[in-house]
Amino acid sequence: MTINTLARLICLLLTPALLPTAAQAQARPEPVAGNPIIKDKYTADPAALVHKGTVYLYAGHDEAPARQERYVMHEWLCYSSQDMVTWKEHPSPLNVKAFAWAKDDAWASQVIERNGKFYWYAAVEHGSIPGKAIGVAVSDSPTGPFKDARGSALITNDMTTEAKISWDDIDPTVIVDEKGQAYLYWGNTICYWAKLKPNMTELDGPINKVTTLPKFTEAPWVHKRGNWYYLSYAYQFPEKIAYAMSRSIEGRGSSRAF
Repeated sequence: MTINTLARLICLLLTPALLPTAAQAQARPEPVAGNPIIKDKYTADPAALVHKGTVYLYAGHDEAPARQERYVMHEWLCYSSQDMVTWKEHPSPLNVKAFAWAKDDAWASQVIERNGKFYWYAAVEHGSIPGKAIGVAVSDSPTGPFKDARGSALITNDMTTEAKISWDDIDPTVIVDEKGQAYLYWGNTICYWAKLKPNMTELDGPINKVTTLPKFTEAPWVHKRGNWYYLSYAYQFPEKIAYAMSRSIEGRGSSRAF
């Protein structure tokens, strides 16, 4: 296994700017790259989708009043850009209320496109099964509106019983490999993965665990570069970002497997 600590910045979503000199920094303390790109609302857990030359940025919307420490998150937001500089806000494409079985908490999510449809995997609080759950919404447009694709949760807390917490089913991320097989990764304290059926709304086999991630906390994210799959994740507190590498998307068959 190869684990490397990164300083991954969300500036990947921003246009790079020249660093100012010391004199310039004193004269102009404000950021020069347009950061943050969302200035009028509190947002969390950004995830990006590139579709037909446009970047779509999805994030949870925190509406907590001043001096309240707990999140108040009922909906997700969507922004788009064609130049990574100018961002357009769209009407909220998804609310927790779209999942009739859910109770609250618009937590981390991701949207992917497949066969002309857009699938939104989102972590929420389940209404009748204690703990967090993962739902799937679908739309014909990346800006929505999205609707519940199943009528029930894809993942519930009673499906993953090894963790000692009720919020281990959060932070879903999906990747489709070259053969067309879709994989769902998610978790807190334990990193889970499972195959998805071609309809993108059902599991295709058992729930598995990635057992070789030291001090895994949450926020898995899988991508491929060259012949390697990379699984990025957050670990420890205060949280840091690390990644593991494998020749296999399932983390098998390599001495550097995740």
